[in-house]
Amino acid sequence: MSSPDSHLSRERTPLLVGGSEFFPGDRDVVDIPIGSLIDYQPVTMTVHVLRGKRPGPCLLVSAALHGDEIVGVEVIRRLLRTQLLKRLRGDLLVVPVVNMPAFLSHSRYLPDRRDLNRLFPGTSAGSLGSRLANAFLTQVVASCTHAIDIHSGAVGRPNLPQVRVSPGDHEGYEMAKAFRPPVVIETSLRAGSLREMLYSRGKPCILYEAGEAHRLDPDAVRYGLRGIVSVMRFLEMLPPEKKAKGDSPRRRARTVVSTLTSWSRAPRGGVFAPEVELGKAVSPGMVLGAVADPFGRHETPIKSRVDGVVIGISREATVNEGDGLFHIAVTRDPASAEAQIIRSDELLEESAEPFAGW
Repeated sequence: MSSPDSHLSRERTPLLVGGSEFFPGDRDVVDIPIGSLIDYQPVTMTVHVLRGKRPGPCLLVSAALHGDEIVGVEVIRRLLRTQLLKRLRGDLLVVPVVNMPAFLSHSRYLPDRRDLNRLFPGTSAGSLGSRLANAFLTQVVASCTHAIDIHSGAVGRPNLPQVRVSPGDHEGYEMAKAFRPPVVIETSLRAGSLREMLYSRGKPCILYEAGEAHRLDPDAVRYGLRGIVSVMRFLEMLPPEKKAKGDSPRRRARTVVSTLTSWSRAPRGGVFAPEVELGKAVSPGMVLGAVADPFGRHETPIKSRVDGVVIGISREATVNEGDGLFHIAVTRDPASAEAQIIRSDELLEESAEPFAGW
């Protein structure tokens, strides 16, 4: 992974993004051309470039790699408005919408139904998605030293605010803890994903997951904004947080850390009724919900197979056999984990601007 000394060497060198040069103190927006759609409408990628006057890391914050994941777009909109960035050290690259073709069509996928997050590193002579992945990688990602990528659950499948980090990414793990989410999960890399590309290039990366597609959940947005600012403070890109009077480590919530997750699936098709919610503790044999025959002949309970807390849930009222209904982060002490998550939510409510409210 990158070293602090490498950040200092960037002090007076120009930062090249999308073919444009940026110098210390510069702040501007660049639109990177990608291609065009069937109606000749050009496809571009908008990148905000903010360079502090003093040297430091170059952090990339990106959202809408999947076009229907709106939480990250709102988090970034608020990040760009915060007055804290006036005291920026180092460089900040912000991409509110990576996948503009999917964003315009309110879809997770590209127009050819491919997943952009499986197309990296892409190629400049490939499909529209492949060209988009390649342009993002070569013209934006290449300049960063650290990265935060923001995602949401699928339609009807909200996620508890959580941060995912790659095994072996030690600095990424420290960033994840600094983010202060309710849950941190160590998850394996997927071929062709942005996270895999960042890891292979030695760039510490965390992935923030919260809420669901097409929806703006207030807590998901607030956790995201507070988390990014906290990571920037950890990287010494922003001044340390001012401690409130009476603040102490005892008042701060500990993050639940899990290295394993488990899915509870529908034992058969029918009408689904959950009995637990996001953040709740579960244990083996505990009834999580039920799937009932819509014709009234039988009802099948869904039971947990593990100790843990619920980090994802299906909101679909009707399901097919095998559908994933509850995503559980495995923990040794579920009751303690649930209490920590509750405390995280309480402290979020107590947070001062720019994190509180809408």
